[in-house]
Amino acid sequence: MRSSILFLVLLLAFFCSPSDAAQRGTGPGAAVPLFQGQRSLGPQDGTAAGTGKNEGKALRITMHDAVNRALEFNPSLGSQEAQGRSSEESRKSARGAFGPRLGMSYSTAKQERTSNPATVKPPKMGTYSWGVEISQPVFQGFKLLANYQRAALQADSDKAALRNAELSMTEQVQAEFLNLLRYEESVRSERDALARLRDQLRITTAFFDVGLRPRLDVLQAEVDVYQAENSVIIAENNRETSYARLNTLLGLPATAQVNYTGQLVHVPFTRSLEQCLEAAYRQRPDLYMAAKSVEIAGKNQQAVQSDYYPQVEGYYNITQSGNTPDLQKDGGNGSRSQTWEVGARATWNVFQWGTTYYADKEAGWLVTKMRYEAENLKLSVGYDIKSKLLAVREAEKRINVAEKTVEQATEAYHVALARYQEQVGTNFDVLDASSKLTTAQAALTGAKADYLTALSQLYVAMGEFQPELMRR
Repeated sequence: MRSSILFLVLLLAFFCSPSDAAQRGTGPGAAVPLFQGQRSLGPQDGTAAGTGKNEGKALRITMHDAVNRALEFNPSLGSQEAQGRSSEESRKSARGAFGPRLGMSYSTAKQERTSNPATVKPPKMGTYSWGVEISQPVFQGFKLLANYQRAALQADSDKAALRNAELSMTEQVQAEFLNLLRYEESVRSERDALARLRDQLRITTAFFDVGLRPRLDVLQAEVDVYQAENSVIIAENNRETSYARLNTLLGLPATAQVNYTGQLVHVPFTRSLEQCLEAAYRQRPDLYMAAKSVEIAGKNQQAVQSDYYPQVEGYYNITQSGNTPDLQKDGGNGSRSQTWEVGARATWNVFQWGTTYYADKEAGWLVTKMRYEAENLKLSVGYDIKSKLLAVREAEKRINVAEKTVEQATEAYHVALARYQEQVGTNFDVLDASSKLTTAQAALTGAKADYLTALSQLYVAMGEFQPELMRR
């Protein structure tokens, strides 16, 4: 009995110990999956990576740094990362179903038997039994294999989902970073406009004091100054709001002092539509996930079809019984026995009133559904890429037009100001030229920001990780 128990314990230890292959897989030379998350592996107790009380103070962050920091510390990616880890553990659980199972049981029963004439009486303390069984699935109608393959496919799909979430976060950070740069440029432009209008008010007031200009010109200049001050206030508020939003995306407090550095520059994009489509079909995580969904649906159908086949398993058990809790013999009517058994058993549900048949049909239609959805997604990707590329081209053309407009508006303002100082032009000419210059500068800033934003969206649409957009 002791030797049999020792054998079972050693066998259990062998199957439960990690394999050499699994240990090698965690080493430095382990294979990298197709989609690898950018987040570092944080604590497994559900706590987010903490930031110090003064963290973020006096930081100097570029767009590249902002994207990497958001991927590292933004809590919203934690949910998707946890889902990926959960799927990987599910795959390991499905793999364990291939191995043997070890079970133990302990039972007690007491009988009261009345017979005439009296024969063998049952033990007064009852009967106690203890058993150990180890069983090994031999054939389960390919169900175990289908379940494992489905879990492995789901793990791969969730890795792609994490990559997709990272790309989405990259797009959000870059869009907000560009908005911040846009608002900073707007603040500078509005302040320059305010300075021009204050100079004009000073000149107009001086002319009025000597009787060269009417009071109306002074009033008009004052109104324009107040309107410019209001525009500066709005631009500064937009900048601070964008600043706080960007801090939040980076996992920093909204009040953290950060120096975000960058410029709205034009970085040429030379890829053709065909090249963009090829990259998207090859790299987009959602297309990869759609393909995996079709395969997962197929494995679900295969698992359902396993009920068409018999289930076969082998087993070995040892049973010991006695009439005391420690399985010993006690009393005249007591007994003690020990048996072992090895064998195989098969079960087969031959007929279930169409349960398996219709479940198989249901799973088959779900496979068809997943295939149609994957095809529809591929068509949508084509439209998405073309629309994003057209947005890039449009913004690029707007930059060229806006640069010429700023150049002409600047010259027009200087001419109007010179004419006014020479008492040839009017106050309205100067104010109008200043307003057009401010509008032209805002259009140029917007075109540059829109170009980089469209470029960021295009890279994400192609499934391409580009943390730095403003690098020539």
